[in-house]
Amino acid sequence: MLYHGHQGAHGLRRYRSQLGGGTFKAVLWSAVLIYGAFVAYKIIPAYVAEYQLADKMAEQARFAIVNRYPEEQIRDIVFKTMQELEIPAKREDIKIISNQSVVKISLDYTVPVDLLIYHIDLHFTPASENKAIV
Repeated sequence: MLYHGHQGAHGLRRYRSQLGGGTFKAVLWSAVLIYGAFVAYKIIPAYVAEYQLADKMAEQARFAIVNRYPEEQIRDIVFKTMQELEIPAKREDIKIISNQSVVKISLDYTVPVDLLIYHIDLHFTPASENKAIV
């Protein structure tokens, strides 16, 4: 809307208030989008790390059944991967069942995430199982 002199002071005030409302909405939406990007930046890496760990656990279950790895060797390999991915869990949290016919690897852990406004805990339970081909 263009300001035309014949509308007087009332028209000018209305024009300025319309401009202010649009500016507020733009700032609000920008803030929402920036916060959404921040949340994604904080949360997505935890899901990517869990996916990579689950993949490594599946790989190790396959290798362990074929090569007859002892439980401690499997635990060492999985724990090394956890450290590389900065997964907040202890070595003792890795549960392994390994015998002649099956290898099962599982882990239960929580990743705390601080999102400034609130705090959430992401809970993950990656697991893998591989059975021997008899």
